[in-house]
Amino acid sequence: MLYYGSMNEAQTVSALSALAHTQRLRVFRALVIAGLEGQTPSVLAEQLEVARNTLSFHLKELAHAGLVTIEQQGRNHIYRADFSQMNGLLGYLTEHCCQDGVCEVSQSSHCNC
Repeated sequence: MLYYGSMNEAQTVSALSALAHTQRLRVFRALVIAGLEGQTPSVLAEQLEVARNTLSFHLKELAHAGLVTIEQQGRNHIYRADFSQMNGLLGYLTEHCCQDGVCEVSQSSHCNC
């Protein structure tokens, strides 16, 4: 059975597994914040204060889970959050939210962004 954006159960488990690590979650969030411009590993390593070889491992895991894309620009690699996969994951998780009824968000969980 397919879900929002073509996300299936196996892909969902892979994505959640990749995000279930503190450092990978931080890396993914940093890439979400970077937006479509993305980031190079050196900028991410400095920003997150993590060794480049460790960061490389985590980026590889996120890419394997389909959560990030990699583009080579000259000698640099640009990593970007894959927003369609992220939205697919969210869609899969909320597809039958509140049994198709109206879901209300409490004030305590409201974001004042």
